[in-house]
Amino acid sequence: MLQSNTSSPLRLLFLAGDGIGPEITAATKTVLSAVTPVCDRAITVTEADIGFRALEASGCTIPDSVRAAAKEADGVVLGPVSHNAYPPAEQGGLNPSGTLRKDLDLYANVRPARIWEGVPRLSTQAFHLTVMRENLEGFYADRNMYQGPGEFMPEPDTALAFRKITRGASTRIAEEAFMHAEQNGFSRVTAVHKANVMRISDGLFLECCRAVANDYPAITYDELLVDAAAAHLVRNPAAFGVIVTTNMFGDILSDLASELSGGLGVAGSLNLGPRFAVAQAQHGSAPDIADQGIANPISLILSLAMLLRHLGEARASEVIETAIAKTLPHTRTRDLGGTATTQDFTSALIGAIEVGS
Repeated sequence: MLQSNTSSPLRLLFLAGDGIGPEITAATKTVLSAVTPVCDRAITVTEADIGFRALEASGCTIPDSVRAAAKEADGVVLGPVSHNAYPPAEQGGLNPSGTLRKDLDLYANVRPARIWEGVPRLSTQAFHLTVMRENLEGFYADRNMYQGPGEFMPEPDTALAFRKITRGASTRIAEEAFMHAEQNGFSRVTAVHKANVMRISDGLFLECCRAVANDYPAITYDELLVDAAAAHLVRNPAAFGVIVTTNMFGDILSDLASELSGGLGVAGSLNLGPRFAVAQAQHGSAPDIADQGIANPISLILSLAMLLRHLGEARASEVIETAIAKTLPHTRTRDLGGTATTQDFTSALIGAIEVGS
């Protein structure tokens, strides 16, 4: 029975995206419905088209109406998009993910990596870590400038790219990393950088991390060059707690950590800002398997769990994660070595949620 909620309902906006996006978003909505009875607040869901569907209907992959709706919601569940296949931005081909990150000031991308019983994995170690990735600057040309792109070609055979690192962005991602460590029982924060080469920009990043570390004496702080960090992740992932780093390094290292733990299909992701939050699967839109009913929905479902926890619904988040842990040993999609369809896995997960709740 749905609990009586005295406060205003949580408003969630679902954006299905491209490729397997509609399939895994539908599965995630089903899971949300299943855990609603254990939520403290009622939940209202609205949906809108982005990606190729929106481009065909309105001439833009993320219409202004969707951008406005995202600002009205308490949280957004964003399906994967095929933005590499979109037309140029001037023809309406905006990257919905990058656009929302800028619109909503989503400066932190939180990417946990952990092992799951029953899931084949590359690492022989049991580990649980989080990559805290700065989300709005660095080498990402679509979001590191107020106006205009961060890369250009002054002549046909020369391409240049700017890397922007600011004190404000570096400080707040470091603060987010230490708070995450403190709140989730991690004893170590590692700043990953390349200051031996990019002395000024990564030097500034490290200066900010060290300043924030001084406010958390109970948490061990250390620093690693990005190439060494990649090697250490492969050799000894259990040594890490929270990795805090700049945009591109974080994108790469989080994928590496997730692959070591069983693949991007079992890795959630949450984009955070001062006011807004967007749940987003770590993987892409996989158009080669779209509409076949075999897509793995776990990454987006775990991202929903992270969003619910962020919005104060810790019980619902725990129920989802516990149900996934119970389901994976005996029901897995093909990418995880099983035979289950998307529907098979979702049904098994709902059964575990009903038993658990």
